[in-house]
Amino acid sequence: MTPSLTDAESRPDLHREPFVHLVDVAHDRALVAWGAFFFERTPQGRWDIIDDEELPGRVGRHTCIGASAEPFGRSTVQVLSTDGDVVAEASTQDRAWVWVEGLEPDTDYRYRVVVDDQEWAAGELWDWVPVSRGGYDLAPAGRRYDLRFRTWPAPDAPTPSLRFVAMGDYGVGMRADAESSRRQQRIADVLDRLVTEHDVRFALSLGDNVYQGEQGRVDQEGGGEDDDWYSSFFQPYRLAIARIPIFPAIGNHDSADSESSDDRAQMEDNFHIVERFHHGLETASVQPGLFYRLRYGADLELVCLDTSLDSEDEEVHRYFQAPQHQEWLRETFREGRRRWVIPFSHHPVYTAGPDHENDEEMRAAFEPLFDAAGVRLVLAGHEHNFQVSEVHGRTYVVSGASGQLDERVPEGFERAHTAAWSGQAHLLLVDLDEREARVTPVAGLLGEGLHPMTALSPSNDLVEPPFVIRSANS
Repeated sequence: MTPSLTDAESRPDLHREPFVHLVDVAHDRALVAWGAFFFERTPQGRWDIIDDEELPGRVGRHTCIGASAEPFGRSTVQVLSTDGDVVAEASTQDRAWVWVEGLEPDTDYRYRVVVDDQEWAAGELWDWVPVSRGGYDLAPAGRRYDLRFRTWPAPDAPTPSLRFVAMGDYGVGMRADAESSRRQQRIADVLDRLVTEHDVRFALSLGDNVYQGEQGRVDQEGGGEDDDWYSSFFQPYRLAIARIPIFPAIGNHDSADSESSDDRAQMEDNFHIVERFHHGLETASVQPGLFYRLRYGADLELVCLDTSLDSEDEEVHRYFQAPQHQEWLRETFREGRRRWVIPFSHHPVYTAGPDHENDEEMRAAFEPLFDAAGVRLVLAGHEHNFQVSEVHGRTYVVSGASGQLDERVPEGFERAHTAAWSGQAHLLLVDLDEREARVTPVAGLLGEGLHPMTALSPSNDLVEPPFVIRSANS
């Protein structure tokens, strides 16, 4: 029998913090997941997260978050109209996620998760917050979930104006009392504000979702267990990811490229990759590698590119060079496919540094494909700053400072065709319509408003956002 709630959870020295995750949204359905993290009080009086390996002995469970999470009980997700009527629902006793189908396109909904006849995560949330005695601890934070979403337009509907965000290199973790933790929290606050007040519909992850342990007391495997993901993903973005889906790309710190462990399996589980993208060659090319495309209405297609190293094939250096992925890429970037085709990846094609150079393998593989499809905007992370390059009528944006940050001045402006750069923490806000895309880097919140981030040209002239990109058909 799979474990449900245990007697151990009623102990005063143990706390279970529930989470809700809106994993995916389409024009007619939504993927909703739920889970929890478990904490024990230390002899010093603080709360400490229970390591995955200790869960069976402490709370009678093996998993708590993600597609493989054991069920918490008899569960139902109910989707409600804005008037409060239940319009669709789905139930399960075997897992902690469901697809809810039969929804209307481009429609606002509320939703709730009911487990054993009790609404999941309905009360005050406990968050990892600064405390008066110094550092961070788990404490009631005065916040509650506001569970709602909007479905996407029908696949054949003209794409209306759209707002989404992209953020890269964010997963430094919040458990340490460090500037990197505070930086990630400030950008998470920006995301919350954009989701609740500015109609952001989804977020693109540009990779490096969880770093190694020394970045913020995440365990040394750096993303290989659920407890690693608490401080790097589920806690800082908990309110946002209950309202909008995040579409992930693989970074070098999410694989074995830069760490001793390969965290792909944990990424696939926590982002529900199998449930979302394993639909054959038409929409994705996976296992191994993570390539997929997303259609938003009739005019926009987002394309995730896996730019990491292929450690499983001695004859292929990087996943995008493998024959099966090449076939999928040629079909995806064929001429005239959509008005807007926007690729996103972790590694950038062009970068002025200071840590990396232009990627010649990516240039050779992707630029002919981008030319064929009329690609005008390309998004990437990896370099821990903000950069804009203008090459052959195409705009390449680097945004790798949503957690990590390198303030050093790059030295490769000329080779990267750099038009603007900045060494500040930020995320990208993208406004899109049929004629143009407007890209605005947004810095951490100061006071009540959003703060667009200015940049510098290579000659140190001030460059103000937004950066405007015209569509190929305008």
